[in-house]
Amino acid sequence: MSALTDNYFTLFDLPQRFALDTEALEAAYRAVQSRVHPDRFASASDAERRVAMQWAAQANAAYRTLRDPLQRATYLLTLEGIDVGAENNTAMAPDFLMQQMEWREAIDDAVAARNINALEALARSLRDDRRVRLAKLGDWLESSAWQPSAEAVRQLMFIARAEDDIAQRIEMLENA
Repeated sequence: MSALTDNYFTLFDLPQRFALDTEALEAAYRAVQSRVHPDRFASASDAERRVAMQWAAQANAAYRTLRDPLQRATYLLTLEGIDVGAENNTAMAPDFLMQQMEWREAIDDAVAARNINALEALARSLRDDRRVRLAKLGDWLESSAWQPSAEAVRQLMFIARAEDDIAQRIEMLENA
């Protein structure tokens, strides 16, 4: 095992880009895991076992990051020195802010009416919107348009939270 790498794409010998062959990622992950799995180092020295565990932990983190398109986009931006700043940068385009408010109001109205069908329809609409935005994000990342990419990531993070909220609300209504 050589030194740990700071780049998840390099770890799996994949091109550093948003469009990713998920089968190649899976195969690379399995290959790395088979080389560094702690069980293979059961009779090794403490230092070797520690290094193997570090490699395995890094491979797990890299895999989780690269398999998720939103996390992968955030990671690519980080590699370019762009901080998405989702925690402290909530500035978004006015049209998206209006859309956010409409989605939130629709969620609240559907919950108040105990209308699971409306929540499911909204979830489908958000999924469709997410697909369109991910495609645009991919184009922006491939053309090194970092600022629009960062804004798209923040918007997609909001959409992901809204989708999670809808799923929780549906579960709550079904179990009530």
